Amino acid sequence: MIGVKVETWGDYALFSRPEFKVERCTYEVMTPSAARGILESIYWHPGMRWIIDRIYVLNTIQFMNIRRNEVKEVVSGSNALQVMKGGKKHLELITTRSIAQRAALALRDVHYVIEAHFEMTNQANETDNPGKFTDIIRRRLKRGSCYSQPYFGCREFTAHFQAWPEEHSIVTAYANETIDLGTMLYDMDYSEPEKIKAQFFHGILDNGVLDLTKVKVSS
Repeated sequence: MIGVKVETWGDYALFSRPEFKVERCTYEVMTPSAARGILESIYWHPGMRWIIDRIYVLNTIQFMNIRRNEVKEVVSGSNALQVMKGGKKHLELITTRSIAQRAALALRDVHYVIEAHFEMTNQANETDNPGKFTDIIRRRLKRGSCYSQPYFGCREFTAHFQAWPEEHSIVTAYANETIDLGTMLYDMDYSEPEKIKAQFFHGILDNGVLDLTKVKVSS
């Protein structure tokens, strides 16, 4: 098992709770799926799979209320399919007609360290190996390279990143504290494409660390 530690920070974050359908409300701490998304933005390959081990919270949790312009509807997938088959349906989405202003509870001044490792998948080819992937990941972290700009929950909330220096100890904002985060989203299970399932776990922030190696995941 080869692991990495990635430092990431930004001005704002919004890790949406799925139980809020219209107006967004964030979790107190980054979710494992959001952390995985950041690492996949830096380096992704079908021959490997990222697994998040721990998330360290370096800044105190600070909430803020914002109002965002969103649209009330999306382009219909069934209409698009009918158009592809030669049918006549309207596919345009005129934002000035469907715009809606909604409130959101977000985080500000966020700073984390993501500790993770990767495993090889059955889609790896003969030239793929853990050493090769590790070298590529380290080079990309050193250069600040990414496939797409990482973000904290919403694309407008940019996530900056760099490799965490191994010689530095990680000092969290919640040393000697235990915070019960309640039920949190772990990830989405795509093993059955027709029956995509949400996975949850009970989050405990212990000394500022969300340790995912000890959690029990349930659907």
